[in-house]
Amino acid sequence: MESLEKVNTDYESQLNDWIKHEKAALDLIGFIGKLWFERSIELILFRNQLHDRSASEIMSLHLYAKNIVKKPITVNDTVALASEIYKSNVGPGRIDIGKLAFEWHNEKAKYKSPTDFINDKLKDLIGQKNHVTPKDVVLFGFGRIGRLAARELISQAGKGEQLRLRAIVTRGVSDDEIVKRADLLRTDSVHGPFPGTVIEDLANKALIINGHTVHMIDAKNPEDVDYTKYGINNALLIDNTGVFRDEKELSRHLAAKGIEKVLLTAPAKGNVPNVVHGVNHETVDLKTQKIFSAASCTTNAIMPILQIIDKELGIQKGHIETVHSYTNDQNLLDNYHKKYRRGRSAALNMVITETGAESALKKVLPHLAGKFTANSVRVPTPNVSLAILNLSINKEVTKEDVNEIVKKYALEGNLVEQIQYSFSNELVSTDIIGNPCASVFDSQATIISPDKKTIILYVWYDNEYGYTRQVIRFSKHISEVRRAVYY
Repeated sequence: MESLEKVNTDYESQLNDWIKHEKAALDLIGFIGKLWFERSIELILFRNQLHDRSASEIMSLHLYAKNIVKKPITVNDTVALASEIYKSNVGPGRIDIGKLAFEWHNEKAKYKSPTDFINDKLKDLIGQKNHVTPKDVVLFGFGRIGRLAARELISQAGKGEQLRLRAIVTRGVSDDEIVKRADLLRTDSVHGPFPGTVIEDLANKALIINGHTVHMIDAKNPEDVDYTKYGINNALLIDNTGVFRDEKELSRHLAAKGIEKVLLTAPAKGNVPNVVHGVNHETVDLKTQKIFSAASCTTNAIMPILQIIDKELGIQKGHIETVHSYTNDQNLLDNYHKKYRRGRSAALNMVITETGAESALKKVLPHLAGKFTANSVRVPTPNVSLAILNLSINKEVTKEDVNEIVKKYALEGNLVEQIQYSFSNELVSTDIIGNPCASVFDSQATIISPDKKTIILYVWYDNEYGYTRQVIRFSKHISEVRRAVYY
């Protein structure tokens, strides 16, 4: 009987504890919204977006943070710190409330109050005003990446002080075509429903997405459009079609009135810089350069990991094998294709094909060029891919050594937006859908050879959404609308 009473008491205690934390999460949601819409301050938790999350999702993210940093980060801590930020004079920025809570847990004895702590930690953001000039954005093409980019641009719009989606260019804008494109934006077989409203304004050839009027423009040639007729000026055009790949072809966009810069969401040819945000984005000259490439999804996944391994351990040579979800470039059923094997049914076959990962090294990490081979296998899954990096290194290491190196960079420094460190024993591809990081490092899968100088690393990536987030990050950089950050 006593044992049963104890079980019941424990049950009630745990349930009440959960309810208390859930209430705190609801309070945190209130501060997240007020800071975002009133002050242009975005709170994140170890790279994870908090805006538009449920209380249960926020509690789950806190558990992830607790397991990663191995310190008790509670919702009570983060809501208290969010309250202090709201009362402070902190200006617009992107703040990792998880990092702050971790530091508060470790350093609270040094401060008289949470107010003093916030004023010290965020001193570089105190009193900052938002001098950012919003940038108009045009999406040229509206396929898989184009629609995800539209979702993300609207989701991150806030008060419209950074990137503003103003137009989408497609071939054909009849009423029927606009309705069909709106439906594809609303629903997605992989990423689920759009968490907002999409209204067709057929009279004005536009979509009204969460209150943002986005013009639907018909164009067969890039240079034919006069964007200024739609009130669009000095815009960034994001080309999602993949049709134009070199400087000459992409320059056609610049001939259109209203376009200032062009970003290609595919690997570029020739002199166009291929950029992985977080790795080599600071090497481009924003004053003179007008055309950029965000490289490929695979390039964005592997380059952050290769950069840190080479920096810490030195890479002699390596092989990159990608296990990649099928794409619209392949045939649903067997049919003619200009490339070998890609004509065979994507939904039924594993298909060996080439990858541009090795050639991308020449532009992103040129000092590693010539040290790698690479290949790819397309598999019958609609999204999420895996890069397997087989690396010969200069130092002897253990599995723990390698994992700690990646974990450090995932939590600190310039690659915290790009790398997520996973400790799960059960990680599979569907777990990665919607992950905002370019690289999800599978620490449990790391293999070290007996000689301790050959390592095999497994890097997951949402080749649609994770890549799109990289495109948006780089878009903010080249448009010079990045806010101050505290990571």
